[in-house]
Amino acid sequence: MQSDEVVWQIINHGQCSYRATSETSNFCRNEFSLTGMCNRSSCPLSNSQYATIREECGILNLYTKTVERSHMPSKLWEKTELSPKYAEALEQINSSLRHWPKFLVHKSKQRLTKLTQLLIRSRKLEKVGREKIQTMPARHTQRDARAESKAQVAARLDSSIENELLERLNAGVYESSYQFSTARYSHALEGTRKMGSPETKTPRKIRQRRLQREIEYEQIRTSVEQ
Repeated sequence: MQSDEVVWQIINHGQCSYRATSETSNFCRNEFSLTGMCNRSSCPLSNSQYATIREECGILNLYTKTVERSHMPSKLWEKTELSPKYAEALEQINSSLRHWPKFLVHKSKQRLTKLTQLLIRSRKLEKVGREKIQTMPARHTQRDARAESKAQVAARLDSSIENELLERLNAGVYESSYQFSTARYSHALEGTRKMGSPETKTPRKIRQRRLQREIEYEQIRTSVEQ
C-alpha cells in the first residue's frame, strides 16, 4: 500500500527529477502538477488522491487520481472532458470533486480560469494574425550592397560626364564643330550650379534626349538656312 508521507519525505529530502530550484522557491515540472509549486499539497507523486486541469488541442480536461487505482499505473488517471462554457465547466468540477479536499477544488477552479483566459487570448491572436519574419542570407545582403554601390558609381560618372559636356558647351568648345546657339542651354547649366550636386529633379535619360534633340534641331535649321 502506498504511503503518501513516506513518498514525500523521500522526494523532499532526496532527489526529484521534476524539481526546479531557484533562489526564492522550488517549482515542479510534472505535467500533472496543479499549481506548479513543489510542496506537500501540490505534489502529484506523493498524493494518492489528486486532481488537475490540462489543456489538449484547445480542449480542457479534468484528470483525477484515486487510491483505488494506484495498483494500475495504466489506468491511474481518469480523464473527463470539460464543457467549453466556463459556467458549465465549473459545475462539472463541483460535481466530480464533491467530497474532495477544498485545496484541490479551489486550485482546480483557479487553473480552469487561467487556462480559459489563455484560450480566449490565443483565439484573438489567431484572428489578428502576425507578420512573418523571414531571414535573409548574408550573401544576398552583400550582393545587394555591391550592386547598389556599383549603381551609385555609375550614376555619379554619368552625371559628371553630363556636367562636363554642359560646361564645355557653355565655354564654346563645340562652336567650330556645330553651328548653333548655346543660349538655350544656359538655364540648365545655371540650375545645375545652383543645386550644387550632379543630380537634378529631371531624370538623366530625359535630359540627354532633350539635349540630343536640340542639337539635331539646330543642325537641321542651320543646314536649311545655308
